[in-house]
Amino acid sequence: METKIYTIETIEEAGQALKNGQIVAFPTETVYGLGAIASNDQAVASVYQVKGRPSDNPLIVHVSTIEQVIKVVESFPLAAKKLTNVFWPGPLTIILPVREGVFAPSVTGGRKTVAFRMPAHSLALALISACQEPIVGPSANKSGRPSPTKVSHVMDDFDGQIAGICDGGMTQIGLESTVLDLSDPEQFSILRPGFVSREAIEEVLGLNIHVASEKESAAKDEAPRAPGMKYRHYAPETPVMALSPNGDAWQAHIKSLNKQGNKIAILANQTLVDHFASQVHATYSLGQEGDIQSMAHHLFDGLRQLDKSGAQVILVESSEDSQLGLAYMNRLKKAVKAD
Repeated sequence: METKIYTIETIEEAGQALKNGQIVAFPTETVYGLGAIASNDQAVASVYQVKGRPSDNPLIVHVSTIEQVIKVVESFPLAAKKLTNVFWPGPLTIILPVREGVFAPSVTGGRKTVAFRMPAHSLALALISACQEPIVGPSANKSGRPSPTKVSHVMDDFDGQIAGICDGGMTQIGLESTVLDLSDPEQFSILRPGFVSREAIEEVLGLNIHVASEKESAAKDEAPRAPGMKYRHYAPETPVMALSPNGDAWQAHIKSLNKQGNKIAILANQTLVDHFASQVHATYSLGQEGDIQSMAHHLFDGLRQLDKSGAQVILVESSEDSQLGLAYMNRLKKAVKAD
């Protein structure tokens, strides 16, 4: 199969490929997604198959209008109205109880809820409009690998295996959306941190929002409530170590690893990269020191680039666990822990 590259000029062709039951990758403001029509069980099953994704790991349904959500859910509560008014289109996913039989059974991961998002990317919205139906859009990478933020990342994992890729350049944010579960009116919970922070959600709703712990997210005897909760994620083949921005810690680890004969790659702010470049095998800059948006934007690309460098270990700069830093560390910790 030839994997075609689609643009806004050929978006109708990409939409037709989806209508034909094929898979088309598409850009969002967060990462690239692997698209299939959400009501087509066979097409959705092929997404799981090509990704190597566990069958109980639910998918996010991407829409281009609020009406596409309202007509398939059991109810659209006031909290959902307030949040979508502020954050849609954008990097917030909301989970709501859905009417039975609306979507392919594989979309729900065995649950009675569905996660919805309206991406803030003109090409993604044009693709959904072109196929005239909501589409699933899990990250367009092999399951467990770092998420894709460029067309080249998608091609690395799926060239010849999917119908095409809509080329939107490098994604703007670089980390997946915040996932907020609104299905329990007694307690709204963030199941996956992202660009939209707990503080921002609390400000809109005037409520305290629960953030699911790692233990809640990873229960092995339950189907996960949202993507990114239970299974191995975000990891390159090369082992990853996370270090604080403190230069002394980097010096000690680099010295020890070099003494052991390891080829080292570092993924860190420009100051650390400049300081240690002569002592390591490969480098990738996350941007200026303290710029968490730049760190988030470049994390996955950096992991993928350095994974190809021939290094035997990747040292990655950590961040504070607050606001966007919480989302950044959520991904980095999973990359570190991956076996």
